[in-house]
Amino acid sequence: MNEADTPVAAEAAPARVAGEPYGELPSDLYIPPDALRVFLEAFEGPLDLLLYLIRRQNLDILDIPVFTITQQYMAYIELMEEMAIELAGEYLLMAAMLAEIKSRMLLPRTTTDEAEEGEDPRAELVRRLAEYEQFKEAAQGLDEVPRVGRDLTPVRLAAPAVAVDKPMPDADLKALLGALHDVLARAELNTEHVISRETLTVREHMTRILDKLAPGARTSFPALLAIDEGRLGVVVSFLAVLELARESLIAIEQAEPYAPVALRRAAPVGAV
Repeated sequence: MNEADTPVAAEAAPARVAGEPYGELPSDLYIPPDALRVFLEAFEGPLDLLLYLIRRQNLDILDIPVFTITQQYMAYIELMEEMAIELAGEYLLMAAMLAEIKSRMLLPRTTTDEAEEGEDPRAELVRRLAEYEQFKEAAQGLDEVPRVGRDLTPVRLAAPAVAVDKPMPDADLKALLGALHDVLARAELNTEHVISRETLTVREHMTRILDKLAPGARTSFPALLAIDEGRLGVVVSFLAVLELARESLIAIEQAEPYAPVALRRAAPVGAV
């Protein structure tokens, strides 16, 4: 019995063609270099990558071993470059920051240098990582909340059509007249009062009254009014008479109580 025909050899064959075990790849088969490479981890930024490296090794975020983390971070960057993944500028900036922190921690430090530099070079990085971790946990907590359309499907049940008899109200003539009265009352509240400019002026009436008063003659006030001007003309004429009397251009005379009022031109100043 041939060894290739044994059940163990048949089961160990990677593939079978036409029922026969096939264990060698064709010589003209082309396989791209990156065809079998799988990149599982995807990060949202350099802080996410650093947090992943720290949590994977159960490291204390307040006491980061910068040397180890920097090596792993740079290995990840090199892996991304080999896979022809375009690196964002923030990844390279974080790499430069880690290199700076690493160099500052490797340099020998004296008591004077420690007093001048102050806090730990890792303090700012630790603060940013702790803040990012809080936001990431909050985002994960929100994502776990049941969401309509993803975890829940609301039940929509159309209400059946119900025929409802709506009786018309009984209206009489009295109610209709009352409604009309209310509408007219509201309309009066919305009326507008338009103020127009007066067409009659006191100065024009003063000139006209002086023209009607003959020298030395007395004229009654009604004779100076124009009937077509109406009530407004009477008011403006009366104001014109008062203004002329104030300027001593006319004299107002009355022979006795309740007698008609007469107007005459005043004598010029200095006249005999």
